[in-house]
Amino acid sequence: MVPALFLMGTIFFLSNIPGDQLNLPYFPGMDKIAHGGIYGLLASAVLFALQPRWRRNFPFKAICLTVFFCIFYGITDEFHQSFIPGRSPDIFDVFADSIGAFLCSLFWWRFIWRDIKNR
Repeated sequence: MVPALFLMGTIFFLSNIPGDQLNLPYFPGMDKIAHGGIYGLLASAVLFALQPRWRRNFPFKAICLTVFFCIFYGITDEFHQSFIPGRSPDIFDVFADSIGAFLCSLFWWRFIWRDIKNR
């Protein structure tokens, strides 16, 4: 649970930086890649926080719970950004968050499914 809370705090901290103080290198789509990456990490931390036996016995439920949790946190993050000067909410950021969480969850499922089949 600690890694997930740490990542959620990091996301909140980064979202709290005013837009004029962001000094990020820019290339097209960079913010969406960053969103997908950090929410992929959050998904892996949430999966790690779930009870191992439960996520092994119910992998589809684990994936759904993880992805929905990440989407919900992404929505709250965008809402939070609406109060920060120079920042604005973006539905496409939530979409990128969702894709990152979903891809990470699918990657996890691929490996857990292989372990289940080999038993």
